[in-house]
Amino acid sequence: MNLLTQWIRSYLPTLPVSDRQLAEDLTLRGIAVEGEFPAGCGGARFEMDITTNRVDAMNHYGVARETAAIYDVPLQPLALGEELAASRPGEGFPVRIDAPDLCGRFTARVIRGVKVGPATGDIATYFAALGQKPISAPVDATNFGWLAMGQPTHVFDLDKVQGGIVVRRAVAGETLHLLDGTERTLVADDLVIADEAKALGLAGVMGGYESRVTEATTNILVEAAWFDPAAIRASSRRHGLHTDASHRFERGADFAAAPAANNLVTRLVVAQCGGEVVGPLVDVVVSETAAQTAARAPIQLAVSEVARHLGTTLDGKGIAADVIERFLTALGCKLLSADEAGVYHVTLPSWRLDLAREIDLIEEVARVYGYNKFADTLPSFTGIVVELPHMEAERAVRSTLLALGYSEAVSSTFASAEEAEMFGPAGQSVAMGNPLSAEAGRLRPSLVPGMASMLAGNLHRDVNEVRLFELGTVFTGSTAQVDEATALALGLTGKAVAGTLASANDALFYEMKGVLEALLAKFAGAVTFDAEHLPTWFEPGRGARVLLAGEAVAWFGELSDAEAARRKLRQTCVLADVRAAMLLARPLRQPAVCELSRFQAVVRDLSFLFPDSVRWEAIAGALQGLAIPEMLQVLPLEVFRDPKGKAVAVGQHSMLLRMRFQSDERTLTDEELTGWAARATTALTVLGGTQRAPE
Repeated sequence: MNLLTQWIRSYLPTLPVSDRQLAEDLTLRGIAVEGEFPAGCGGARFEMDITTNRVDAMNHYGVARETAAIYDVPLQPLALGEELAASRPGEGFPVRIDAPDLCGRFTARVIRGVKVGPATGDIATYFAALGQKPISAPVDATNFGWLAMGQPTHVFDLDKVQGGIVVRRAVAGETLHLLDGTERTLVADDLVIADEAKALGLAGVMGGYESRVTEATTNILVEAAWFDPAAIRASSRRHGLHTDASHRFERGADFAAAPAANNLVTRLVVAQCGGEVVGPLVDVVVSETAAQTAARAPIQLAVSEVARHLGTTLDGKGIAADVIERFLTALGCKLLSADEAGVYHVTLPSWRLDLAREIDLIEEVARVYGYNKFADTLPSFTGIVVELPHMEAERAVRSTLLALGYSEAVSSTFASAEEAEMFGPAGQSVAMGNPLSAEAGRLRPSLVPGMASMLAGNLHRDVNEVRLFELGTVFTGSTAQVDEATALALGLTGKAVAGTLASANDALFYEMKGVLEALLAKFAGAVTFDAEHLPTWFEPGRGARVLLAGEAVAWFGELSDAEAARRKLRQTCVLADVRAAMLLARPLRQPAVCELSRFQAVVRDLSFLFPDSVRWEAIAGALQGLAIPEMLQVLPLEVFRDPKGKAVAVGQHSMLLRMRFQSDERTLTDEELTGWAARATTALTVLGGTQRAPE
């Protein structure tokens, strides 16, 4: 936003520094000045970047307050027109709040006999320097009010208001013609300012067209209120309206500012347009909201804690108690004198809702004093670093995958509702209360959609060889109870080496299978595979489940054609979803060292035909069940199927097996090897295999 130094200085007549120095000092204290430009009214125009938690500084008086604290100069009060603030005869304009949970305060004041024209004086001068579009003196007075003190206000044509003001929830389907010329259909969650017959404006966002002030207006109702930030944010997003008023209300306006802002705007309207104030200021307050904002309970601040957290200053003196008092008082806090233990009781200003704890006040002291004025020292540390119990397992996962050629990646924590239901447990996705967009409205219940998006992002940028993994947190449950768990996702696409065990079409699938076998081999337990309970996002017949010690820990397979088409993936992608929390809870396999045999190893090959129903686990289990200590290894060297059924019948596959034998005590004899091979042949025949004769 843009602020004028001449306007700021009108509240600080004794400010001793130049505009350039002011910009530097404000920036060092978190009130960032992004640019400094000449202003037509004299002085400079600051282009400022105010963080969302500092809505109190999004105006000239708020920045002047910060400046007064920095330089210890007196801050002039706002010219509110005390003569207008005095009680006037009459009962005041009727106001009723029917939605006290959404509107905590509403003020109203009547001005009669005005003559609407263009604004003059400081309003016209400052608006020209800021590039603020002038409309009419009453409307410009409201804009001057929020630019001056940050509190949005509104003026109604009083003759267009029937009865009194009612602040209520909208009726579903109710329509409202707004100042921007659009007509909006409201929902029951919208908050409106209405009269006894109709809605007059969308509260905290924009006024209505029918009740606007025009050149023909002679009687005006001035309004200033406090609205619930979440309600205004929801209405603003729902209707696609972001206004100066909503920008401030949805960040938390000053609950105590409404009467002062109403008085300020009333004074300006009378000064610009004439007229007479009729009746007293009506101020309806919801006590429960006041207790949560302007009347918050004091918090304690110990001088010793300030010293402990902030440490030594460059001058070696540290932060004294009188400095603490001066800074916090200048920022609007009220301090009861410190007791013998050096503890203050601090009443917080109504405009600083971001202050809630002792550490917040300590940070304010450090910020105003200047972070650059503290000595660079390291805090003392007497404990030891305690490693989390699963860190060794996490390192094993990462090092294994990195060694296999996979790069670690990080995807978004959010997912769309469609992705959450597709890839996560049914009905257990957690909806966001204030999502960034419809495509990011849920906390991710799985890492798989993010992995698929990262694969797509690479392919769309002509990176065709991709090997990625992500180790992160997934979320399930409900908004009332969110459960977090560690998950692991892997993704690969591109060329894979076809070998004797897998065709070119199956190479990616078996590469992922091998990666998972290598990863799970780091943990205790036997690894097996089946095709049970597979997710729907797998291409049918192209997925598998992985079990570790009989417990399902992972699923992997080719992304379905439908999902690939939706993401515009032009080549096969294989993904794996690993329950890393279950994996990390298991003990790591401990490496064992044994002495190498001095005797030569011998291999024997067997060629068998098996029905496709016979799995490798059964074959390996049958051979290991022979309990031959000298049989150190069994490997499948080649698997062959003939789709035409000529060399190998359809429904069968040919497998070339290699067995490696070795003894630690002697050289093996031909008789022993022949006997073991015969036993292996018998075991495989019992499984349903048929030995193939050598050609």
